[in-house]
Amino acid sequence: MFRPPDRRRIYLMRHAEAAYVKPDGTPVDDTTVAPLTDTGRVQAQHQAAVLTEIGFDRAVCSGLLRTVETATAVLGDRASPTLEIMPALAEIRGGERHHLIGDLEAWLDHVANPWADAMNPEAKFLGGERFADFEARVIPAFRSLLADDRWRTLLVVAHGGVNRLILNHVMNLPWQGTVSIEQDACCINVIDVDSGPEGPKRFLVRGINITGYNLIKAGISLTDMEKTAQRLAMLARTRDSRLPDRG
Repeated sequence: MFRPPDRRRIYLMRHAEAAYVKPDGTPVDDTTVAPLTDTGRVQAQHQAAVLTEIGFDRAVCSGLLRTVETATAVLGDRASPTLEIMPALAEIRGGERHHLIGDLEAWLDHVANPWADAMNPEAKFLGGERFADFEARVIPAFRSLLADDRWRTLLVVAHGGVNRLILNHVMNLPWQGTVSIEQDACCINVIDVDSGPEGPKRFLVRGINITGYNLIKAGISLTDMEKTAQRLAMLARTRDSRLPDRG
């Protein structure tokens, strides 16, 4: 006789739009500051409405302000669960803002697609964290969440790079490849996990990059990193700026 699998669900979200640059064009410290923009707060409220009927047993975020704000909006008035901080889920870290500038055009190309050479074991994200080290901290953290059998429905609010890494991991795809699973601001991904005595037996990816505030992606064509490169090019033209920024 058929026995339904022991199936649990993960709602994996990216944070809403964040303010990485001040109105005067000065970059903020995105590892600690980067609050949500007004648009980001609207996005978070829309996505919270999409998830309003979902009862979460556990909720975690990276602890960076933009994920805390997004997760808090999604959890809303729920009495539980308490939002937990998991620093290992922080976004991949860039280097010093003056690092590896050299040829501005080459730098902007790298900013627009920093994952292009990620398969190189020594490759770094914007001159900062090695992609290999990024994977080595994120995937064990994700596995630790799967190993916790106390939850049935889990909310994870993280970052574009983190989410892509997790999605490629569950689909057994090389995350450094030329095909990218895009993560728009405040998107929702839905992943089901069939559990067995020795860990996950199967993953079912039911939804990717769902944006309830813009279901058909109208007006969304550039990636966040491409928009960052575009903004930097404009700053370079107007102020001869050479300060690399992150998206």
